[in-house]
Amino acid sequence: MLKVLIPTIMLFPTIWLSSAKWLWPLTITHSLLIALTSMLWLCWTSETGWSTSNYYMATDPLSTPLLVLTCWLLPLMILASQNHINPEPINRQRLYITLLVSLQTFLIMAFGATEIIMFYVMFEATLIPTLIIITRWGNQTERLNAGTYFLFYTLAGSLPLLVALLLLQHSTGTLSMLILQYSQPPALHSWGHMFWWAGCLLAFLVKMPLYGVHLWLPKAHVEAPVAGSMVLAAVLLKLGGYGMMRMMVMLDPLSKELAYPFIILALWGIIMTGSICLRQTDLKSLIAYSSVSHMGLVAGGILIQTPWGFTGAIILMIAHGLVSSALFCLANTTYERTHSRTMILARGLQMIFPLTATWWFIANLANLALPPLPNLMGELTIISSLFNWSPWTIILTGTGTLITAGYSLYLFLMSQRGPTPPHITGLPPFHTREHLLLALHLIPVILLITKPELMWGWCF
Repeated sequence: MLKVLIPTIMLFPTIWLSSAKWLWPLTITHSLLIALTSMLWLCWTSETGWSTSNYYMATDPLSTPLLVLTCWLLPLMILASQNHINPEPINRQRLYITLLVSLQTFLIMAFGATEIIMFYVMFEATLIPTLIIITRWGNQTERLNAGTYFLFYTLAGSLPLLVALLLLQHSTGTLSMLILQYSQPPALHSWGHMFWWAGCLLAFLVKMPLYGVHLWLPKAHVEAPVAGSMVLAAVLLKLGGYGMMRMMVMLDPLSKELAYPFIILALWGIIMTGSICLRQTDLKSLIAYSSVSHMGLVAGGILIQTPWGFTGAIILMIAHGLVSSALFCLANTTYERTHSRTMILARGLQMIFPLTATWWFIANLANLALPPLPNLMGELTIISSLFNWSPWTIILTGTGTLITAGYSLYLFLMSQRGPTPPHITGLPPFHTREHLLLALHLIPVILLITKPELMWGWCF
């Protein structure tokens, strides 16, 4: 754990002490070395499940893929931001990269924490850098409104979680994930316990987000700069799923009855947000709503508490993290050239940027879960486990899959195909930096087909 955390902390002096000319190359190289070092976590040797460096930080097969995803994303975020942050004064550039690095530090400590209260503190700490990135470097004037939504939705959900955790500490005497799985589960039977159950999960369901408490997400995504959108879609939403998996172990007797409304909301949300995607004109908004749809499937897989549901949820979280981040990078490259996110104003881009149209095509096919990509593996595993739990769910999940295919093709056809309007024929060409950025997103997705057990978790 420390072999990744200490170099991440050492990025702060690198950012502030390097010369202006070398700031971007140095930080990208340093963060890429950290990302490559984090791959060592995937060489799994432990027989017990947990591999600890001390009592407070540890990795297990559930947190390892999420930790590696977090480390892999930092160099990509810096790479994606270079073009639109470069014109700013050098100290603002340093501050921007500092916020991204601090976000990675908090996320590593959140996914690596063995104490639930430490996980909670880091879970909340990620709010601050993300809020500053959205409200300071967002594109439109709506960014303050988006930041307010993001702050209050997250805080309103996570305050009941703090109370629930203090009650759990009082009843069991520990909040260590290593010990809690072996301790006597609390006897849950009263109304108060039902509120405690809801308090434990509400913060994570808001963060995922569950349909109904998802309104902060499209606003935050649309207003955030590219790095904000990437980290939100790829890692911050996964904090919700990870937290739910950790907490479900202790909520067992009540979950059988109380999970029903949340599962219904999650499955209904797949269809509703998919239908909203079919009506979107804004490029980033469409990708944001598609994230809500995929996370609904993850929430359903976790809430039914079967090994297959958990496995499918982990696989889909990792695959969705890479693919949605790639889609946001593509949307940003289009926005930087056309200065508009309206899809109908940037049609026929395939004629002038054929290689980029290939990236769009691969990312869209991955988003609609084309075989044999890991997205399909995650979706099939969750859908089959939901079908085993209740055959009626196939109506909702099957319809959701069809709608996903519909809006993915709609996104591709609207932005890449059709006649090229005269006002975009003179756009500047794509840089090697942008092609490298997309290759680093999509090549791991394709490579994961060959070794999916890296992200199965403990269930197999």
